[in-house]
Amino acid sequence: MPGCNNPPPPIHKPSSLERRLWDAPAALRLWHVTSLDAPTVALVWSCAFAWIAHIRVPWWGPTSLALIAWAIYIADRLLDARAGMQSPPRHILRDRHQFHWRHRQVLAPLSVLAALAAARIVATRLPAAARIPDTAVAAATLAYFSRVHSRSGGVHGMKCPLSRFWWRALLIGILFTAGCLLPLASQVAAPGFIPATSRLAMPAMFFATVAWLNCHAIARWESPGSPDAAPGQIGRAGVLVAMAGIGLAALLAHAEPRSALLVAAGTASTLLLTALDRFRDRFTPRALRAAADLVLLTPALLLAFDALGI
Repeated sequence: MPGCNNPPPPIHKPSSLERRLWDAPAALRLWHVTSLDAPTVALVWSCAFAWIAHIRVPWWGPTSLALIAWAIYIADRLLDARAGMQSPPRHILRDRHQFHWRHRQVLAPLSVLAALAAARIVATRLPAAARIPDTAVAAATLAYFSRVHSRSGGVHGMKCPLSRFWWRALLIGILFTAGCLLPLASQVAAPGFIPATSRLAMPAMFFATVAWLNCHAIARWESPGSPDAAPGQIGRAGVLVAMAGIGLAALLAHAEPRSALLVAAGTASTLLLTALDRFRDRFTPRALRAAADLVLLTPALLLAFDALGI
């Protein structure tokens, strides 16, 4: 493809104004640019879903989910980086894309190995009854991935209207949530699995909404020149999602206290995303992007408290 062999653009040197902005610590930057952010979020929420459903998921379920998510995100960022180096560029390059392209000889093989390891785990461990939902989610993800990176997919992050990003963010939120639920599908034959699905429905739908807000906020932050990127949009959406979360947590508190706690954790993530949007001018773009995924890890506190018996 034209332009694929071009060297990456020079690393941007921050101005004096940018140096006054808050940048992410080295560990957080590395977590973000190596694409470990999405697998971590998926792992935490998958374990949280198992916790509220009182389902003991074997180690290989969340492990295969994290490996698959990592492989997908590495591939996505490498393809975005290649698109950004074409002439004319079809994608705006960020730190994460430049990092992946500079280290593609390491990250690309790691992505393949992660995918193969996950496939091996699924083939040898996953019960036959649970393979149908896995196949459905995998097919939907592949269809989405192919569409996004096709030549007809438009210029990602450059000329596409945010109305398109709105639907893209919604689809990502749904697919991501479905992926987080897949490790629980391995327990379809376990006693009590069917009743447990009723505990998952509303928290899962709420997390899909939070994931949508996360993706939609990032799309707006990274498309500042778009006429659709009006200030205050994320704040208003965040307040509405948070109010819905408070109401849902109150509704579930008596009958399903664990589900209520998880929805409350998701509500806290929503409020943190809203705060990030409100004060985004005080962060470097890299720190803002990394923080957007970091605030989705609130359920880790619930899992830690439960492990400690608090």
